[in-house]
Amino acid sequence: MQKKNTLRSRLVATAAVAMFVVAAPMPAHAVSKEIIALQTQVQQLVDMVQRLQSTVDSRFGVIQHLTEQTADNANQMTATANALQQKLGGQLDATSGKLDTASGQIQSLNDSVDELKSRIAKLDKEIQDLQSQTQNVQNVTTSAAPASTGAAPSEAGAPSASQKPPLKETFQAGVRDLNAAKYEIATGEFLDVIHYYPLDDLAGASQFYLGEIAYRQNKPTDAVKAYNAVLEGFPGNAKAPSAQLHKGLALLQMNRKDAGIHELRLLIQRHPQTPEAAQARTKLNALGARITPAGKPSPSTPRVPTTHTDEP
Repeated sequence: MQKKNTLRSRLVATAAVAMFVVAAPMPAHAVSKEIIALQTQVQQLVDMVQRLQSTVDSRFGVIQHLTEQTADNANQMTATANALQQKLGGQLDATSGKLDTASGQIQSLNDSVDELKSRIAKLDKEIQDLQSQTQNVQNVTTSAAPASTGAAPSEAGAPSASQKPPLKETFQAGVRDLNAAKYEIATGEFLDVIHYYPLDDLAGASQFYLGEIAYRQNKPTDAVKAYNAVLEGFPGNAKAPSAQLHKGLALLQMNRKDAGIHELRLLIQRHPQTPEAAQARTKLNALGARITPAGKPSPSTPRVPTTHTDEP
C-alpha cells in the first residue's frame, strides 16, 4: 500500500510539472512547433499516468479481495477441523463407555453361569451324600438282622463323617492362626476346610484367606490364583468383593496396571454399594484412571451376608 501511494505521488508530481510548463505564459513570438509538440507529449504523459493509476487501483483491489477470501477460507477450514475433532472425541468417549458397560454385563452373565454351575454341583453332591447315607443305613440294617445270636451290629458300613475335622472349629482355628502370622498352620487348616467341605460357603472364605496369606508373604502371583478360585468357584460368596479388590491390588503390585484397573472397575460394576467398591474408587482416583459409572447390582450375583464374626 505504501509503494502504491509513493508511485501515485510521483506520477502526479510529474504530470503537474509538465502541465505547469505547458500552461506557463510565453511571448507570442515564442510559440513554435516545438512547443506544440511538447504540449502534445505532456498530454500523452498525463493520459498514460491516469491509465496507469487506474490499472494499479484495479489490480490492487483484486489482490485485496483475494487476500480477504483466502483468510475467510482458512478460518472456515480451522473451524471445521475443530468441530470434527470435538465430534470424534465425543464418539470415542461414548464408544469406550459402551465397551466398558458391555464388558461388565458379559462378566456378570459369566458370574451367573458359574454360580448356577456351583449350585448344581452342590445339589448333586447332596444327592450323592443322601444316597450314600441310605446305602449305609441299609448295610447297618442287614448287619443287625441276626440279633437273636447276640452279635453286635457291624460298623463296617458306618459313615466316615467322623473322620472329618469339624467345619466351623477348623475354620476359626485357621483365622486365629492367620491373625497370629502362623501362616503354615493356617494354610493347612484352610486346605482341610476346602478338602472336606468343598461346597460350603466357608470353603470360599478359606480360599480367600489362602490368597491373603500369599499376599502377606509377598507372593502376588499365588495370591491372584487364590482370588481367582474364589471369583470362579464361589462368585456369590461374601468374600467375593474383597477377593476382587485384593486381586486388583495384587496385579498393580505386579506392575500389571491395565489388568489391575480392569479388576477394580469390575468390582465397582458388580458390587457398587460395598465398602470394597469405595476403596476401588479411591484407588482409581489415585491412579488418575477414569471410573466407569456403576450400574445397578446384578440380581444374579447377590451378596451373601457373612455370619462369622471371628473373621479378620
